[in-house]
Amino acid sequence: MKSERPLNVVFYQTNVGNEPVRQWLKSLPAVERKAIGADILSVQYVWPVGKPLVDNLGDGIWEIRSRLANRIARTLFAVIDEEIVLLHGFIKKQQRTPPDELALAKKRKKEY
Repeated sequence: MKSERPLNVVFYQTNVGNEPVRQWLKSLPAVERKAIGADILSVQYVWPVGKPLVDNLGDGIWEIRSRLANRIARTLFAVIDEEIVLLHGFIKKQQRTPPDELALAKKRKKEY
C-alpha cells in the first residue's frame, strides 16, 4: 500500500551520535551525493518501490541502487514506524552485496 505522504528519512545514529551514512555521503563528490539524494527522495515519495531502484535483501533490509557516472552506490535502509532509516552506504565493487556490508546494516537495524 502506497503512503499518502512522503515517508520521513532518518539517519541511523551510533551511541556517540555519529551518523555513518551522512558521513559517507559527505565524503563523496557533490555530483554523486546529488544522484544518491535524488534516489533516496524517489523512494521517500513512492514507497513501496521495486527494481531497478530498490531491492529487498531480506530480514527487513532494503537497498537503494544508485548508478553513478563510473561506479555503483548502495544505500541500505529499513522502514521502521513509517520512517526510512538509512543504515549503511557503500560503493559496490563486486556483483553481490558483500556479507559484511549486509551484516553491518542488520546490526544497526537491531540497535535502532
